[in-house]
Amino acid sequence: MTEPEQLRHAVQEAITESSFCTLATSSAENRPHVVGVLYVAVDGILYVSTTRQSTKARNIAQNRRVAVCIPVAQHPGLPPLCVQFQGTAEICSVQDPRLAALMQAGRLDAIVGHGALAEPGICFLRITRGRRVAAYGIGVPLDELMRDPIHASRSVVLA
Repeated sequence: MTEPEQLRHAVQEAITESSFCTLATSSAENRPHVVGVLYVAVDGILYVSTTRQSTKARNIAQNRRVAVCIPVAQHPGLPPLCVQFQGTAEICSVQDPRLAALMQAGRLDAIVGHGALAEPGICFLRITRGRRVAAYGIGVPLDELMRDPIHASRSVVLA
């Protein structure tokens, strides 16, 4: 595997294997909001359960553009590495056929298995990332990361 292919694989794995990220949204008045959320990644799409009354859902209803940062703990005792990207989000109802199929297949259990579906006003965010994904420290050998942390950023295009 070439170095770009290794990086692409490592970034995709970090997105798929993780379950927590920070999600940044902004209102129509450009008031930013960032919050930690649990997510499930399915075929490159991130799914988050929330309520329609949440700040993140209200912001997305006004402005679909979002940013995501996924911390990746790889080296004990060191700060986490991370994957970050910009994308768009849409609010989906529980009855959305795409979500119903995923729920029936058990692919969203990590975000609905704790009683989320019983919450009043429950909905889902469907986050589609842009093609370019930035990573800090992912795919960088530990000795290089320790020696030159300023240059540990990478960028990769994902299909």
